[in-house]
Order: sequence, then structure tokens, then C-alpha cells
Amino acid sequence: MHTIIHSSTAKRSRRSARHSHQSEFRQPNYDLREQPDAVKLTLYTPGVSPASIEIEVSGPDLIVTARKPQVVRVNWSALNLESAQRDYRLRLRLGFGLDYAGLHAEFHAGVLTLILPKRQPAAPSASALGIRHVA
Repeated sequence: MHTIIHSSTAKRSRRSARHSHQSEFRQPNYDLREQPDAVKLTLYTPGVSPASIEIEVSGPDLIVTARKPQVVRVNWSALNLESAQRDYRLRLRLGFGLDYAGLHAEFHAGVLTLILPKRQPAAPSASALGIRHVA
């Protein structure tokens, strides 16, 4: 029997490391709607408990990570369940026009709802309008 040995093992290991990093999470289904005074984001994350949800803000990005409980079954065997057991991560670039500190979150039956209020534009100053006070 013949064995095929690839000479570029370093290339293959880099690709598999990148692939394992990308497949660590999966993107949840979500719905993003703009309202007059806020943005409403609804994420569908079945199998997740509220205590395992992390919400982060990194500049203009909103990052939501929801981890599933890892249960090891007594009769465990690798089928195709690994892809269904992956945790959720959603990264959205929403910009700087939202008040992330005023974020309101609700979780019910696997549905996470985030309401992000919009920032109110600052009132223009007199100097910005070109008004000068003379005498």
C-alpha cells in the first residue's frame, strides 16, 4: 500500500488552526430594526441561559457572546452534534451614534432583545452658527 506524504505540513497546520478558531462560534439568527429614538436588536439563541450572555462594546462594534452549557453525555460518541453545540457570537458595527451605556436587555425563552437608544445631537453653539456678540 502506498502512502502519500505532503511536504507542506506547516501550511496545513496553519489552515487547520485558523479553521478551528473560526468554527469555535457560530452566528445566531438576528433581526435589527431602527426605531425613531432607538435601535432594537433581537437575537435567537436557543439553549442558552441568561447568566452565560456577555455584551461588550469595542469602539463602534457591539459584540454579543452567548455560551451554551457543555454537557458530556455518558454514551457520548462523535456524530454531527459538535456543530449544533457551538456557542453563539455576533459582532455588529453599529457606529458611534448610539448610547451604549443606556442599553436595555431582556431575555425570554431563548430570545435576547437589546434596545440601544440613539444619542441626542448636541445643540449647536453660538460660535458654530456664526453668531457674534457685538457690544
